[in-house]
Amino acid sequence: MHKEKAQIEIPLAGLVQGTHEFDFTCKARDFRDQQFTDAGFTDEVHVRATVGKSEREVRVAIEASADASFTCDICLSPVSKTLEGTFCIYYVCGGPPEEEQTGDEEYRILDSNAIAIDITEDVRETLLLSIPMKVTCPDNPECLLYRSEEVDQAAQPEETSSWHESLEKLKNKYC
Repeated sequence: MHKEKAQIEIPLAGLVQGTHEFDFTCKARDFRDQQFTDAGFTDEVHVRATVGKSEREVRVAIEASADASFTCDICLSPVSKTLEGTFCIYYVCGGPPEEEQTGDEEYRILDSNAIAIDITEDVRETLLLSIPMKVTCPDNPECLLYRSEEVDQAAQPEETSSWHESLEKLKNKYC
């Protein structure tokens, strides 16, 4: 997704070595992406970027949050949730990293003449990946995916039924 002007951009010009924090707030419609608005993001997007700059590397830790509107998958009532996501990117100036790194981090090559880093697309992808697969109402007990402890305790007497006892005897016989 190419943009004329970056929505969320970290300035590198004049940035000294060390750790720096940047806070951004923009509207979901500023992303100009139909998939983003179709996913339920309609209000403000809050981003905190923690930038660690060293001689050859720039580490950007993104923390993004936004409110999204969904429909309950069971009763179809409207549900609003605050979604949060994190992502870490390493920019290496000039060439590939000297030592092999493992983990969830992503390494990218940064031009040594770059004056800013555009993280708009990374924020968009982070928030899209934070969308839950199933959405249920938090207040309606019929819609909860996970039953409370009270329901589990009520089901416990059934666990000592005759077939459970038979199964336990078989288990003890062969173990």
